[in-house]
Amino acid sequence: QVQLAESGGGSVQAGGSLRLSCVASRPLFSVVTMGWYRQAPGKQRELVAHITSDGNTFYADSAQGRFTISRDRAKNTVFLQMNSLRPEDTADYSCNLKGDWGTFAYGMDYWGKGTLVTVSS
Repeated sequence: QVQLAESGGGSVQAGGSLRLSCVASRPLFSVVTMGWYRQAPGKQRELVAHITSDGNTFYADSAQGRFTISRDRAKNTVFLQMNSLRPEDTADYSCNLKGDWGTFAYGMDYWGKGTLVTVSS
């Protein structure tokens, strides 16, 4: 029912920057949390950052100070600005929408197809 489309991935040298975008096919509900996850080959998928319905943000230790998550509800879009990229940031990055606990949206869980980020040394 909700499609998420990521863009902005690509190849960049260490120290460079990329900005990922996630556009939803429908307006973003005020009772959902939007997050960015990544998965490298042979490793578990991990949460990079999320922004809650209240606008609170969370960052993984590896992203703290380098990445910034933001949203533009008018454009149904969530962004991930990535600075000071490192080779270990290389992964497939996916956008996720989850409904908040205790709301009508609970149980909603949608994923984009992902966008590949490659950071070379």
